[in-house]
Amino acid sequence: MMRAGMILPPVLLLALLFLYPLALVVRDSLSPDGAGGGALSTRAYSDVFGEASFRDALLNTIGIAAGATAGTLVLGFVLAFVVAFVPFPGSRALSRFIDVFLAFPSFLITLALLFVYGTVGMANGLWTDVTGASSGPFDFLHTPWGVLLAEVTYFTPFVMRPLLAAFAQTETAQLEAAASLGARPGRIVRQVVLPEALPALAAGGGLVLVLCLNEFGIVLFTGAKGVTTLPTLVYGKAILDGDYTGACVVAVVNVALSAALYGLYRMLLTRTGAHRARPV
Repeated sequence: MMRAGMILPPVLLLALLFLYPLALVVRDSLSPDGAGGGALSTRAYSDVFGEASFRDALLNTIGIAAGATAGTLVLGFVLAFVVAFVPFPGSRALSRFIDVFLAFPSFLITLALLFVYGTVGMANGLWTDVTGASSGPFDFLHTPWGVLLAEVTYFTPFVMRPLLAAFAQTETAQLEAAASLGARPGRIVRQVVLPEALPALAAGGGLVLVLCLNEFGIVLFTGAKGVTTLPTLVYGKAILDGDYTGACVVAVVNVALSAALYGLYRMLLTRTGAHRARPV
């Protein structure tokens, strides 16, 4: 009885702060007049699903999120492996900086990339100074590739952090024993390091995938032409077009997609954890 009384307050607080606003969004997405009144209707869903802008935003969201996740997994694994197993001056400071980096807002990374690779950024300025050309060759930040680069840059530490924790549990004696038996570096990484890193890769990759699906600041600050994702479509419909019902529909789809992928991530994490714990 007392245990149930202790659980009830946080459950009520969660329902008030999260579930109730979400329920309002769902209700308004089913409201024909956008004000929550009248009979419920799925007409708004049919209208939004029939729009080319929604289909493009959905494909952009999934494509960019998948590409950014793949990039962060590869880059995060390589960098974490170097930091964990290749001694160099400043490796400990770099590891601590990763923790600080996780607290940075995403738009700061986008601004930094604009200062470097923007139309009037440092790279283009250096190019025009050296060659005398009227413009520089770097003009990709306002394309999907610019969004992808910014997201990979920003979210890679989210993969590195769990990987570094996993690598800290890996005994270097295993690597030394494998090397003494004649195993090449590629085989050591594939058969010794990678199995230990799979749960951390699943955790970091799943987190990055969900975060990329809901990323708004990077897409907005890059100003990528023709690159509309579900979060920016919600903003455009609600703020620019005044279509609140349509914005609620897109928001519900975004939440449902994120929840489904999070469930898949939890399933994969459970399976990789069980595989790791299985006795050999």
